[in-house]
Amino acid sequence: MMLVTQLPMPATLLLSIVIAAVLVYAPFMVVGLARFQMGYDMSAPRKMTDKMPPYAQRANWAHQNSFESLILFAPAALMAYVTGQDSIVALGAVLAYLIARLLYSIFYIADIPILRSAMFAVGSLGIYTLFFLSCRTALALG
Repeated sequence: MMLVTQLPMPATLLLSIVIAAVLVYAPFMVVGLARFQMGYDMSAPRKMTDKMPPYAQRANWAHQNSFESLILFAPAALMAYVTGQDSIVALGAVLAYLIARLLYSIFYIADIPILRSAMFAVGSLGIYTLFFLSCRTALALG
């Protein structure tokens, strides 16, 4: 995360999308490990989900939710990029989102629902902060 804070804000916003995309697959590594331990069924890999241990099922759900979150974060970061957001608030929103998404997956896999939910809220706040800042700037320019 140190690299993100040392870059110019436009680069930070774009790099954050790449990092968020990578974070989508972090929980899937746990799913892959469980599939490998079970004996991977190449003909029906999705049928294996119901047979996986509970931690691996939660990892799969965290992976799926990460896609849903990325669908909102990417346009928020792109809007911030286009509208020239370079405030400490925008940087804080980006960092909060990335850290929250990493911790979200960890807490989901570890089955700590209250912390998972808190990280979901923090990540969502980061997204909607970027949307708010961008819309405020765009409306002021119009």
